Amino acid sequence: MSVDVYLNFNGNCREAVEFYAEVFGTEKPQMMTFGQAPPNPEYPLPEEAKNLIMHARLNIDGSNVMFSDVFPGMPFVAGTNISLSIVNKDIEKIKSFFHKMKEGGTINMELQETFWSKCYGSLKDKFGIEWQFNYDNGSMGM
Repeated sequence: MSVDVYLNFNGNCREAVEFYAEVFGTEKPQMMTFGQAPPNPEYPLPEEAKNLIMHARLNIDGSNVMFSDVFPGMPFVAGTNISLSIVNKDIEKIKSFFHKMKEGGTINMELQETFWSKCYGSLKDKFGIEWQFNYDNGSMGM
């Protein structure tokens, strides 16, 4: 059983997915646009929606993360009520992910030792998404 995260973007989903795939070294992401979905004659697709991402998925270090653009005209608020936590037993991976992800973003807490981890940090990436990076040495079960 897993809990997957779904992130919505406001027209820049393709850029975000490609960036995350590069940061985490995943396989090339498969993306489906609204224009590739079967047409519904009752609801013709507006031109501005055709190239927007309807669905994409990445496997990031064993967890599925799904992505889409919001449909034109739907409400969108970047980064509210969500953060993604990357927990890994390889401290060098944690450092690498953090330093790649901070490009264009805002660091909330620089990587540092805390009472629960030898290496923890958090940031908001250039797309407005909150990330936590946590080294797991197995002692705290985080």
